[in-house]
Amino acid sequence: MSEPITHPNSNRVLRASIWVAIGALIAAAVVCVVWVLVGDANGMIAKAFLTILLLAAFAGVAILEANLASRRPAWFALASMVTWVVILLIGAFLIWMPESEDYFGSGIERFMKFLLIVLILQGALLHIRLFSKAHDRHRTTFTAIVTYVTIGLVVILAVMLVLPIMIEEYVVFRPFYWRVVVALAILAAVGTALVPLVNALFAPKKERPAASAYAPPPVQQWPTYADGATPLPAMPDGSPDWNAYYTGQPTYPQAYAAPVVPVAPATPAAAAAPVPPAPPAGDGVPPQPMAPPTGPGYQGYPPPPPPPQQP
Repeated sequence: MSEPITHPNSNRVLRASIWVAIGALIAAAVVCVVWVLVGDANGMIAKAFLTILLLAAFAGVAILEANLASRRPAWFALASMVTWVVILLIGAFLIWMPESEDYFGSGIERFMKFLLIVLILQGALLHIRLFSKAHDRHRTTFTAIVTYVTIGLVVILAVMLVLPIMIEEYVVFRPFYWRVVVALAILAAVGTALVPLVNALFAPKKERPAASAYAPPPVQQWPTYADGATPLPAMPDGSPDWNAYYTGQPTYPQAYAAPVVPVAPATPAAAAAPVPPAPPAGDGVPPQPMAPPTGPGYQGYPPPPPPPQQP
């Protein structure tokens, strides 16, 4: 039932639905012209105007259905087009059929009947669409039988509800007819409830990934020299050796190794910046302060201490 529109037979179904719409439009126009020629001349102008509106509305709906067909299963696209064709024929019937001598129905009343018929047919079509989705979730022999029987009951029920609205001016429906309608409605409701109930009990459940109760803290990047790639040495207490940033030499020759942390890749400009040579030890020249660390490797640490003041 849920054959995708990408199936090779889908294009044929789509073309068939379009040709059905074109044929229905032509047939409705021909029938209306025949009624104009041989029918009663009373109210002919108003009926002709309503017919033009009905045909224009159907043409717009047919274009919309053709555009939406690529997103729907092939069977649903065809069923939707056939439903609109039936609505077109019913609308033409309500416009052109003469009023009964014993029943004086107004145009407003027939228009309300037409809207009620549209709601019944489109509601039945929507029910079939949603019911078929529930059937596709978990297919078994039992659910397949229940699905097809329920869809048949819904279609028959929709027809039996539409007929009295259309021809109640000419036909009297006995109480037994309405008893059958109520019985079909009960059976259709039971079938509609069975498939979702079976799915809730026996359909496989989708496993959801368990949410982690522990979220690791964000990793802070170790500060680097001005080149943005070479990490600073570590002090005995594990903090960065900011003095080495200014002097170019670690404070402790037996410097502790810097912790291994991910370092952001250096930009071309930072990678090309040369590292200033360290001054020779013991020459009496105080180290010159460098620019504060602003490279891409510096994230998540306090700024370095200011350089020592000269006496």
